[in-house]
This record gives sequence, structure tokens and C-alpha cells, in this order.
Amino acid sequence: MRKYFVLLALLCAMFKISIAQKAKPLNTNLKPRVIVLTDIAPIDIEPDDMESLIRLLSHADLFEIEGLVSTTGWSDYGDKEHPEIIHDVINAYEKDLPNLQKRSAQISFSKDESRQQLGYWPSPAYLRSRTVLGSTKMGVAALGETNNSAGSDLIIKMADEQDERPLWILVWGGGNTVAQAIWKVQKERPAADLKKFLHKLRVYTITDQDHVQFRYKHNASSHYWMRKEFADDLFFVWDESAWLYQNNTGKSRWDEYARDIQNHGALGAIYPKFKWGVEGDTPSFLYVWPNGLNDPENPSAGGWGGYFQRGISADSVTTAYINQKNTPANAISKKYQEKFYQALFNSFAARMDWAKDGKGNRNPTVIVNGDKTINLIRVNLKPGTTFTLDAAATTDAEGDQLHFNWWILTEAGTYQQPIAIDGSTSPKIKLKVPADAAGKTFHVICEVTDNGTPALTSYRRIIVSALK
Repeated sequence: MRKYFVLLALLCAMFKISIAQKAKPLNTNLKPRVIVLTDIAPIDIEPDDMESLIRLLSHADLFEIEGLVSTTGWSDYGDKEHPEIIHDVINAYEKDLPNLQKRSAQISFSKDESRQQLGYWPSPAYLRSRTVLGSTKMGVAALGETNNSAGSDLIIKMADEQDERPLWILVWGGGNTVAQAIWKVQKERPAADLKKFLHKLRVYTITDQDHVQFRYKHNASSHYWMRKEFADDLFFVWDESAWLYQNNTGKSRWDEYARDIQNHGALGAIYPKFKWGVEGDTPSFLYVWPNGLNDPENPSAGGWGGYFQRGISADSVTTAYINQKNTPANAISKKYQEKFYQALFNSFAARMDWAKDGKGNRNPTVIVNGDKTINLIRVNLKPGTTFTLDAAATTDAEGDQLHFNWWILTEAGTYQQPIAIDGSTSPKIKLKVPADAAGKTFHVICEVTDNGTPALTSYRRIIVSALK
């Protein structure tokens, strides 16, 4: 009998561990590392990069901005890069920083601003030191000894750092600068070291802006070269859906930007009115946003920055994570951009309140089954098992009332049938792993929205694996 109780206790402990099991990043409090390649231009030419940069810096406590690189792109035919506009935005950020820092009670800057913790606002001096000029040329033919730049050297330097985090290259313009970095490493280092370098990079491109001088021939672009030559080793996301949705929706809802963003603090004072569309480059950093929902390492997870599937890209030759027109991923990506748009806009509006007034609303902290992080939660259970997910301990810094919404992000998992959630608008829910789900996964999203002004939403993602 005693052996029976010992065995029962052991099984219960194993079950409890299974419910609480989480993905374990090497350091869950560190920000994601990003380098931005931007074809930022004067507002009479194309203001949307400036808009996106203002949005990024209003959330600079969430990203370790390793570089702001002025490059070529749609608004630049190779001889008109504008790093001075990046500095204009940093200058405005500096003016708003005392107010923004009140959001996290930060009163000083670290002497060493590497390996930044979530919630840390970087100093203007740090950002200025990371603002450089990238490639001033376009196309794969430009790659070579004469195409090295401070931007390509910065990418190599940051990728070489002893840091376990991946380095996200967010390509708002042309990607020639990152292609040049790869070209140089390939030329100067052994194959094994090149592979190591490539494995450190994550490239997210807003369309392909490195071939506009070549009558839109895909194979003339350095993007094509990167995808073709390094398909097995380079993580490459090519967005043709999320940026269009943001670009067009921002334009159609411009009155909200005029009301809630413009003239809010120094950043809002320089936020320009759209010309063609609004913030088309923003989905690149929405994708890596540390919000408890996103899983940047899985482009098919779905999140703030779009949904992607591995497949043949728009050039009909190379493979990447894609969502272009006439692919299943395109419609799925649009579906979730529509779903998340208000939440991500409200986050921006709240930040601009802080920039203007030094006070405002803050996001709820979603706590599921005692887990206070924003990590993915992984659950391994047998088919037919009923289990509980409890977010009743969720908190809100302003003491706002909270609305809970639990739902299944079907396209992220491999189990595609409907799953009933008992109590989907309650803090605590019960689910049953479907009997026919063995060997498959489904993703449960806990979405919590407060009743502050503006209403802010936080998330947790629970990935359930049904054991075989």
C-alpha cells in the first residue's frame, strides 16, 4: 500500500510539472536584439519610415536597438541616404525621455548599455553611437570590396558578440547592407564560421526594396542572393501582407493618429502626416515584440507582425517564410492583423500619453498558473485529459478592471478541429485535450484587456502537445 501511495504522489508531481512546463530562454528578462535598416527620407518624399522610427523609440524599453542604419530603398535610388533624420528622431526622444522613464521609474542610465533588461530606456548617447550609414548601392551586383560600410561592419560586430540571443535584422528599405555583411564573412572566414554567423541572424524584410533600380527583377536583388545561396542556414522572413495592412489601415484611420499620436510630446510633434501610407515598416518590430503572444522563432505561430509559412517566394525560385498574395498565409496574416490592430495601436497611443504627460495607462501583467513571465508555456498531456489554466492572479498597475478572453489560435497548431473552452471569458478555464489529437499541438491564447484609457491588452500563449 505504501508503494502505491508513493507511486501516486510521483505521478501527481509529474502531472503538475507537465502543466507548468515552460520554454526556458537563456535569459527571459533580456530584450530582443534588433538592427534596423531604413531608407528613411524627408517627409516630402516618403514619411513612413520616420513614423515607424518614432513608434519604435516610444517603445525603446522593449528592444535592444543594436543599430539604426541608413540605407537605400524605395525612396532612394542610391545617392540620398538620410542618417540626419534618424538623429532628428533621437533628439525628440531625448526631450521626451524624462516622461517616458516614469513609466518604469528609471532614473539613470547604465554605464554598460549592452544586454539590456526589459523596461530599460537606452540613453540618447547610446542610440546616437549606433546610428550609422549602410550601403549606398543597390542590387546583388553591388556586393564586393567597395560595398563595405559602417552598417555592414556593425552587423558583423554585433553578430560576433558573445550573446546567446539572435540578432534580428529588420529591413525597412533595401537589405544590401546585411547581404554585404554576409558576403564579407563568406570571403574572409571558413565555411563553419560562416554557418555560425548565419545562424545568429534573423532577417525580416518589408517586401523587397533592393531591386527598384532594375525594373523589379527579383534576381537582381541581394535579397534573392541571400535566399538562394543560404536557404538552409539563413532565417529569412519576407513580408508581403502585414505591411500592406498596416500601411492602408493607418491611412484609412488617419484621424486616430492625428488625435492620439501627433502633438503628443516631442516625438508626436515631429510625427509626420502620411503621403502614401502609414508606418508600413512597423510590422517588422511588431513581429519580435515581447508581449507574451509572439513567438518570433516560429513564423507560423501568428502574432502582431504577421503569419508566415515556409514556401516558394514571390520570385518563384527561392524559399523563405512568406505570405504573399495567392498563398494561404496571406489570408491568415490579414485575419490576425485585423484582430490585433486596435490593441497594437492602443499601445502606441498610451506610450505617447506618457511622452506628453509623464503618466498614462500600462499593460496588465498576465499570470497563468503562477507563471509571471511572458514566456511561452508548454503543456504535455495525454489525449482525453481535462486540465485547468488559471489567470486569476493577473495584475494591473493602475488597478483597472480586467476582461479575459481565452481562444485557440488554430493556424498555429497542427490540430485543426474546434476545441471547446469552458469559461472562455473567465479568469480560469477548463479544456479537454481531444481524444483524436495524439501527436498534435494546439495553441491557447490568454488575452487580457483593461478598461483604462486607452484600453491595453496583454497576452500569454500556452502550447498544448497531445502525447502519443
